[in-house]
Amino acid sequence: MTDHATALADFEASTFTHDGKARTVYRQGTGPAVVVIHEMPGLTPAVADFGRRVVAAGFSAWLPALFGTPGRPMSNPYIAQSISWGCVNREFTAFAAGRTSPIIVWLRALAAEAHDTCGGPGVGAVGMCFTGGFALAMMIDDRMLAPVLSQPSLPLPVTKRNKADLGISPADLQRVKTRAADGACVLGLRFTEDAAVPAARFETLRRELGDAFIAVEIDSSPGNPWGIAKRAHSVLTEDLVDEPGHPTRAALDRVLAFFAERLHSPVS
Repeated sequence: MTDHATALADFEASTFTHDGKARTVYRQGTGPAVVVIHEMPGLTPAVADFGRRVVAAGFSAWLPALFGTPGRPMSNPYIAQSISWGCVNREFTAFAAGRTSPIIVWLRALAAEAHDTCGGPGVGAVGMCFTGGFALAMMIDDRMLAPVLSQPSLPLPVTKRNKADLGISPADLQRVKTRAADGACVLGLRFTEDAAVPAARFETLRRELGDAFIAVEIDSSPGNPWGIAKRAHSVLTEDLVDEPGHPTRAALDRVLAFFAERLHSPVS
């Protein structure tokens, strides 16, 4: 077993195939399923640790490996390599506004499989960074009851339009809005100074979803009382400070509570 594999040794690895695309999925826990969609550069030890927190809260964590080397720690060269790959891979819509990334089809199928396997009222999902907005598009399936958008970075904010865009097609967004009107909710997380996740994107979510969008925005401005760096990006993983009272710990607790509210005692 390699050092990288050791970081995921307590997870059960299996292969899930849909529409001819096979990927490894790491699973652990019992209870309703939560699909944890890793950030750039890959399924790092910090993402695995978040999955373990989901398990400890009473859920089954399903961690698909979409890119990178599972278990490999984050580093700047690794990030650059993965981002370069993601920007040209056709399954990810990195630059175009108003489009749902094609990989969402595979993720919806995985969520359906997770629900069939684990039972419960539905499933949850959390995307991070490059995949941060994916749980929103997964909501067109009624089984998605607890979508979390952690630092949603696509489309990359290279234009004014992209900064406000949600990385979802108009048809999919309309379906999400219908579900929101029927009681579904979306939880979003970002650091206030994170250039990869502009404030305009959360304003769009507020405008489109109204009170169905729950925003957790952590102050990372210069001189903030917690000393959070302006470059802070990964709310639930690399930039998490696991200390009671810290804003990132509060955000983590809010995510786990959201899963409990929607999956253990869902709104009728």
